[in-house]
Amino acid sequence: MRRIAVLGSTGSIGTQTLEVIAANPDIFQAEVLSAHSNASLLIDQAKKFKPNAVIITDESKYAEVKSALTLFPIKVFAGNKALAEVVQWESVDVVLGAILGFAGLNSILAAINAGKHVALANKETLVVAGELVMALAMQKRAPILPVDSEHSAIFQCLLGERPDKVEKVILTASGGPFLGRKPNYLVNVKASHALLHPNWNMGAKISIDRSTLMNKGLEMIEAKWLFGLDNNQIDVIVHPQSVVHSMVQFRDGSVKAQMGLPDMRLPIQYAMGFPERIVNAYKRLDFKDFPKLTFEAPDYKTFRNLALAKEAMVRGGNAPCVLNAANEVVVQAFLNNKVGFLEMSDMIEKTLACVSFVKSPTLEDYIKSDAESRAYTAEFLKKSQLSIY
Repeated sequence: MRRIAVLGSTGSIGTQTLEVIAANPDIFQAEVLSAHSNASLLIDQAKKFKPNAVIITDESKYAEVKSALTLFPIKVFAGNKALAEVVQWESVDVVLGAILGFAGLNSILAAINAGKHVALANKETLVVAGELVMALAMQKRAPILPVDSEHSAIFQCLLGERPDKVEKVILTASGGPFLGRKPNYLVNVKASHALLHPNWNMGAKISIDRSTLMNKGLEMIEAKWLFGLDNNQIDVIVHPQSVVHSMVQFRDGSVKAQMGLPDMRLPIQYAMGFPERIVNAYKRLDFKDFPKLTFEAPDYKTFRNLALAKEAMVRGGNAPCVLNAANEVVVQAFLNNKVGFLEMSDMIEKTLACVSFVKSPTLEDYIKSDAESRAYTAEFLKKSQLSIY
């Protein structure tokens, strides 16, 4: 029995994680559930899964959660400090990190510091502070297994292979809902259009990132740290069918690919159950349903976020942290119809140019860079008379 702390249990990844746990009650147990502000869903989940503890990080919702669970033997906590403490409990075997954005960093660092098995869905943890996170994981002997379908695919392709034989990894991108579109079309795009992803059903923030290809840019940075790669060993290719989840090319020219239907429950289950492959009843890939698998180069000129992310990765230091913070601000503004689709890249680029560069940042530097970046981006939005508030 593996006891799971699901951080961000009310989000898209979190709810699918609970589906996996529910389908495998003899293997997994929900030990801890956490949410930021969705108190009602957290309460429902707690009543169903009866975890040892729940944490609501929005402290204003504590009384609501506490009152609703009074008759249940469930500990109720509030705040990020409590979250960082609970993930270190001896009763927690696996920490599934699915908190969106920079907000997920501290709890993952706490879990790693306690030597926990981390199933990482929060790519921003490695985007923002990859060097620091991986060094700590090595020091504490804390395994980090990726939940992103692309990184899970690469991880599976690398099993049994020598790292020095890897030539490059190839991240596949569906291309999102605007594949093939040019700026004259994208200038009029609204959030409602961008949320309609053709293959994946994800939360709002990830859906917008997929539509701008920022998601793929963040995944490039994540792959660099997760697999110890050089910048020139990471490539992206557009694969609209989302059947090949990613590939590894080796120095002899051979290529391994991991394939399957687009279903996030598969990499979630794999990361939590590794090294076992757990039997399930999910729909299987039938190649007759996909007579053609196509691949094409991404359009870096139109989807500038991918180019900006690649530049931040190459520059290193705190640049990816700045990129991520600016992106979180503009995505929220876009979801609120306060900034245009193409303008998001403009704001991110301006922020990258203004925030002080730190070559070898500490955790304090990352925190400062994140705050500084958000302030700059918010100011650019205000100057454009497009307030996010």
